[in-house]
Amino acid sequence: MKNDFVIKDRGRKLLRFLKGNQLDALVLIGVPSLRYFCGFTGSDGALLVCADKVVFLTDSRYTSQAQQEVMADKIVQHRGKMEGIAQLLDEWAARSIGFDAEAFSYAAFDELRSKSVPECRWQPLRREFKALRGVKDDAEIAIMRQAARIAAEAFYEIRPQIRPGAVERDLALALEFAMRRRGAEEKSFPFIVASGERGALPHGVASDRRLRDGELVTFDFGARWQGYCSDETVTLALGTVSRRLRDVYDTVHQAQQRAFETIKPGVPLRDIDQAARSHIGEQGFGEYFGHGLGHGVGLEVHEFPVVSPRSEDVAQTGMVFTVEPGIYIPGLGGVRLEDTVRVTENGYERLTSICKEYSSAIV
Repeated sequence: MKNDFVIKDRGRKLLRFLKGNQLDALVLIGVPSLRYFCGFTGSDGALLVCADKVVFLTDSRYTSQAQQEVMADKIVQHRGKMEGIAQLLDEWAARSIGFDAEAFSYAAFDELRSKSVPECRWQPLRREFKALRGVKDDAEIAIMRQAARIAAEAFYEIRPQIRPGAVERDLALALEFAMRRRGAEEKSFPFIVASGERGALPHGVASDRRLRDGELVTFDFGARWQGYCSDETVTLALGTVSRRLRDVYDTVHQAQQRAFETIKPGVPLRDIDQAARSHIGEQGFGEYFGHGLGHGVGLEVHEFPVVSPRSEDVAQTGMVFTVEPGIYIPGLGGVRLEDTVRVTENGYERLTSICKEYSSAIV
């Protein structure tokens, strides 16, 4: 069902962007952008925007669906997408055209350019365009809370299976099934289940390795619900672990708390990253934390903003991003703790809910 009020407000964002960047038209084809800006939930289409009209193009597979879902001035059925886009831009006499650079493959853009008039000037849309989806409204937050709730309940269901002898791949599959039973549309991304020395792999997707007593195991998982993703990471201790592994866990947990305490509107995102990173460095583990502290989450599991030492953005009320410090020591193992948070007027709110205290991590 269309939410006309929400879509109209998002359409106004596009018109302001169009005017602010002195563009004649915008061409959007990415699935997340189409869902966000016009309500289309299918897998193929194009949204064209100029100062006085919005047109949605699709093929015969999605015409009926578009008529039910899409909010636009006109819905056009095409036989060839790039040809249809080029024809409409020519009818509008659009010459300065912005396009979503990350959604277009080189081959697709090259085809569009070849079918368009030579006078067209193409402007790739990158960071500034991605920022249009960076602040979430109340409806989006409610959906994301539910996605996180589905994922957490599924994790609690399979937690009794997380024991020495269990196979990483089997646990990942059980977790996905548990999410599906609770209504998840799909998983947000390929789950990470990395135990023992494999915990030193930040993206260690589930393998055939069996869990062992006295080691750590990291689960990075999320559910997609009504198009929106959740993202959460927990690290569990299988019985009693070594003093060094316990020190690693405590350092990561404390680093996450330092980052949380820094979050509020107006704070540079790189300062939030630095709050966690400096603590890990002070404890002697700085060389083992190589990735950024977090990333935006929404219709995509990785989207604007980026929380890292290179971030150029500041926290805004309504932004949603992860806080996920980690330490990864080759040959020993690793720890990552991740929560998804929303920036509030006075600080932050966790959208994910699993307790990250070490006392709750022992199985």
